[in-house]
Amino acid sequence: MTHELPSSDAVAAVTAGLASVGYIASRQIATAIYLAERIEKPILVEGPAGVGKTELAKALAQWRGLKMLRMQCYEGLDEAKALYEWKYAKQLLYTQILKDKLGEVLGGAETLAAALNRLHDFGDVFFSKDFVEPRPLLQALQQQDGCVLLVDEIDKADAEFESLLLEILSDYQVSIPELGTISAAVKPLVLLTSNGERDLSDALKRRCLHLHIGFPEQKLEERIIESRVPGASKALRAQLVSFINQLRTLDLKKLPSVSETVDWARVLVLLQASELDHQTVKDTLNVLLKYETDIETALPQVTTLVAKARGDGAFG
Repeated sequence: MTHELPSSDAVAAVTAGLASVGYIASRQIATAIYLAERIEKPILVEGPAGVGKTELAKALAQWRGLKMLRMQCYEGLDEAKALYEWKYAKQLLYTQILKDKLGEVLGGAETLAAALNRLHDFGDVFFSKDFVEPRPLLQALQQQDGCVLLVDEIDKADAEFESLLLEILSDYQVSIPELGTISAAVKPLVLLTSNGERDLSDALKRRCLHLHIGFPEQKLEERIIESRVPGASKALRAQLVSFINQLRTLDLKKLPSVSETVDWARVLVLLQASELDHQTVKDTLNVLLKYETDIETALPQVTTLVAKARGDGAFG
């Protein structure tokens, strides 16, 4: 008899599982993953760019040993790119072969009706599974062992595209006129990400669990650095995360995200920095800030921010 873990232990197991593949998750993230797997609902993951939304899907697939299918959304995305399209080149080649063999195909047909019936039988082949090129949504339904389906940046797609997702997210099936209804062999784990560029429909939101990933607390961000950049000393981790948290309080066009924190930690390790100093910070500020106006805003305050991060009020 299988005994299920208490919910608190199960959430802790998710946290540990994600950590085993390098993703340090908050309890909120781990709880959402646990619930999504239990009640078989997609997760709509929202939050600023670079906080780990896409990485969550990758880590989940790696931890569970599943294939990850990613569909990158963009304006103008349509059914042919998201669901399926026909292999037109293969159809044309088949047409040429049929033309060359037409005599053999129609051989023995004594009437026009009989000839048409034989051609009709061949015509059905053109719209069979052999001529379908599956795209990510259809591929996700066809995986015999299940998969993780990442619908990335759904807010960049047109609002009309959401209607295509509704049937899939409701029943994990899709209807193709020529082939009928295709249902999932094993329901995929679905994550949709959004950077909030537009409001998503209520119908889509109703079908999903909601998870917002913001900037992590300092201790959690330090653990992320420890996992991703093991060469960074404990002191350096604490100082650089403290510095970045202070940067995020400034009036910047783009606040540095977790991905920038990781990149900066790698740069500092590469420069053999054991702790922050104002010159190194000034020299590498472009790793954290992506707009010149943001760099100009931050530069005059670097000395003060580094002093606060070091906790000494002055530089050595």
